[in-house]
Formats: sequence, C-alpha cells, structure tokens
Amino acid sequence: MKIDAHHHLFDFAKDSYDWIEGAAMAPIKRDFTMTDLREAVQGTGITNTILVHATGTHQETHDMLDLAATDEMVVAVVGWLDVQSADSISVCDKYLQHNAANYLKGIRDIAQDNPNPDYLATTQAIKTVKAIGERGLVYEILTKTPELKAALELVRACPEMQFVLDHISKPYIAKEELEPWKSLIAELAQFPNVACKISGLVTEAKWKSWKVSDFTPYTDHIIESFSPERLMYGSDWPVALLGAENYSEVFSLAESVTSQLSNAEKDAFWCSNARRIYKITNL
Repeated sequence: MKIDAHHHLFDFAKDSYDWIEGAAMAPIKRDFTMTDLREAVQGTGITNTILVHATGTHQETHDMLDLAATDEMVVAVVGWLDVQSADSISVCDKYLQHNAANYLKGIRDIAQDNPNPDYLATTQAIKTVKAIGERGLVYEILTKTPELKAALELVRACPEMQFVLDHISKPYIAKEELEPWKSLIAELAQFPNVACKISGLVTEAKWKSWKVSDFTPYTDHIIESFSPERLMYGSDWPVALLGAENYSEVFSLAESVTSQLSNAEKDAFWCSNARRIYKITNL
C-alpha cells in the first residue's frame, strides 16, 4: 500500500483557477480527473490518495467530499478556509455536516507569496487555526521562505494540534539557495506536532532540466530535521507536470531522495505516517 498524500483535481467548468495563467502554465490548463490520475500512477504502486483543494472556494471542498464518498482511491480530503475570516469556523462546521465529512481530515489556506508575510501569525489566523485543531483537523502550512517565521509563530501558539508542512516550504532550489530556509526548517522541525510532505520539488527547480542531485541538499536536511517518522510522500500532481514529464518521474524522484531510509522507514514515508497523521481509518 502506498499513499500519495498530496494531489489536486481540476474542473474548469466548475471552478476558476486564477493562478493557472500564462504560457508557462499551459501544460496544466485543462481538466484533470481521477481517471487521469489512475492512468498516471500505473506502475508506481500508489493505491490511495489525499485530495487537496486547488481553489479558494468553499464549494470545491464540498465537491471533493462528494467525490471521496464515491471513489475508494481517495481516503482523505484537505479543504480550504480563509484563516483571516472570522466566519471561517462556521463554514468549517458546515463542511463537518456534509454526509461524507469523515473524509475531511485537514484544512489549508494559501500563505505563500502573500503580500503580508505575517499572514499566518495574525490574531485572527491563530484563533481560526486553533478552532480547526479543536475540531480534530490537521492544518496544512503552505509557505515559501519569507512566510516561515510567521508559520513558526502559528505553530508555537497551537501546541495541541497537528500541522503538516507542504512542499518542504518551497525552497529556492533553482537558485541553489539554502539559507535562511535551512535554519528556519530546523527550528520548525523542533516542534513534534509538525510533519512534512516531501512534495512539490520539481516546480521549485529548473523545469525540465533538473537532476536528482539538485534536490538532495534540501531533502537530506528535511529528513535529518523531521526524521522519517514525520515525513510523507506527495506528488503535487498535476501541478508537478510543469517540471516533470509525467507522474512516474515525480515518483522516482521521491524514491531516489529517500533511498537511504530503512525498509521500515520507507513504509512509514509511503503509507503509515499519512494514515496516522491524518487519522485515516478506512484502509
């Protein structure tokens, strides 16, 4: 059993993806369905997935829950909330009234590239995230290096809940820049309630011309900082197709950067950590 802990689906007839614009984004400016995903993962051994929102709409989260209820491959959903909105908890409670609410395991907002790098550390954001945790949900941190200090403040303020860092916080791999990302990651990883997805790597490198060694200074630091007990695989498909030819290439990259793990650690990375962290019981 292998779990892809981070993928998206696109339906342009239903949702607006305002971040998918320009010629560079053309490879992913189309619908991507579960049928497409099943074809993409052939040969990898991926058996189940965690579906993550791709827009900033509440309806998409309801639609994802509808899908999870009918597609056995999807075992968890990470929905969207605006953590700066005082109304978001009432919206979250509506999610939890959905007939497939048992699939809702996490919530995320988009802090990366926000004009306010302290977005996650405001009074309202912390209040919202605490309430998310009180409902037994994971909060996923989507940041780049400039927002990591605020993420640290958020985690420090919420010691009782589970966090997951997406995409190793998108370091500037193409620039071969390690600091201050490296030091901030080491600090964040000191909090035992933070896990991390090794995901979203190829889109931060030089698209289509990267090699595995470009990533190892970053992934080795992540493995050392978080330990294999708090790491998960995520493809970030189909966004990853911007920097990779296909799903298998992303999967093989994850295999390569975790090749030093023991068999037990690999099982944790590919499956059991996701099951534990997201409280997945239907497997």
